[in-house]
Amino acid sequence: MKSDVIYDLLIIGGGISACVFASKYLKNNITKKVGLIEIGRGLGGRSSTRISKKYEGWKLNHGSPNFNISNSKNNLLLKRYIDELLENKYIKIDDSEIFFLNEDSNLETKKKSEFSCGINYLSLDSMSELSKKIIYSNNLKEEIDFFFETLIVDMKFNDKGWLLTSKNGDKFKSKYLICSTNLLLHKRSLKILNVNQIPLRKAIPINSDKKIDLLLNILEEQTFIPRLTFLIYTNKNYSYKDNYSKKLRYFYLKNNLEKKYRFERIIFQLQDNNKLGIVVHSKDAELINSYISAKDEEVFKQKIIKKFNKLFKENSFVNKLTFDEKISIMKWRASQPSGLAAPLSLQFSRKSKIGFCGDWFEGNGFGRIEGSILSALILEKKIKDLIK
Repeated sequence: MKSDVIYDLLIIGGGISACVFASKYLKNNITKKVGLIEIGRGLGGRSSTRISKKYEGWKLNHGSPNFNISNSKNNLLLKRYIDELLENKYIKIDDSEIFFLNEDSNLETKKKSEFSCGINYLSLDSMSELSKKIIYSNNLKEEIDFFFETLIVDMKFNDKGWLLTSKNGDKFKSKYLICSTNLLLHKRSLKILNVNQIPLRKAIPINSDKKIDLLLNILEEQTFIPRLTFLIYTNKNYSYKDNYSKKLRYFYLKNNLEKKYRFERIIFQLQDNNKLGIVVHSKDAELINSYISAKDEEVFKQKIIKKFNKLFKENSFVNKLTFDEKISIMKWRASQPSGLAAPLSLQFSRKSKIGFCGDWFEGNGFGRIEGSILSALILEKKIKDLIK
């Protein structure tokens, strides 16, 4: 990237919040030069889809397989946007079966949890494709420059705008900046980026911008839930015990059962080739640590299959796995925010020419896609007339 190119706006992060913001912003500012910087290979963030290179023909949503919107305060901005996604046939209401497993691995009909409050929606394609469709809507695909597999490690700011430096040494200049990730604002950046000072703090020294000081103080107390995801590619003969034919099927473990097996939820995903993929989610610290310290990954994977088979031993819908299944494992670095949420009042600083959005802001959608979408919509509305 040539450092003499100056963007009107750079967006850091390629999750659904960034995509919603970029789509809305560009619709009203088609003449602006906009770039998006993302550490991953594509769009989606924690709503990503693993398109396996090793196992051809598989697309597994290994983050959020769907998303739920409670909109308990009946926010018209959010409601109109969800209606727009429905009208464009980007999403549909998810009527997949949801089961809750109790202590005896029996099924319960109770359907209230952080994953099922409000209305559940399903992308008509993969979750990564949903992010693409959102950002490419209104024929805006050619109006934004994408920089994937790019990790920003340093930020500088002056009256003219922002100068960003990637791990590879690439330079990016922009008049304004949007952070949809808070990695560059949070103390976890010190270890992940191997830096001595939080990048935003380095760029905006203390007492030079009260909004930034308040935001960084709040984020000092925000924590993150680490996650481990197992993607199971079943053999060609694997199927349900019954004739269930919908795309997804969800099994959530109640607290005591989660402690016993160290699984949080298990989601079956029917593929276009009619094979049945299985994604097992865990946020158990002991399981994550045992994976990190495992000397033999194959032995560790076999233990996961044994746990799975034991959990579903008496289940009337799910067959046991053989030991022929292939498993890939993902340890999430961009994990779910927890604890103290950032106030929406701190979303934009005119003085420092920077805005923020994501699921790390306050509201019923904190830590979920609902919060990501709503914060992006609110931010775009706040700044659409301010960025010159």
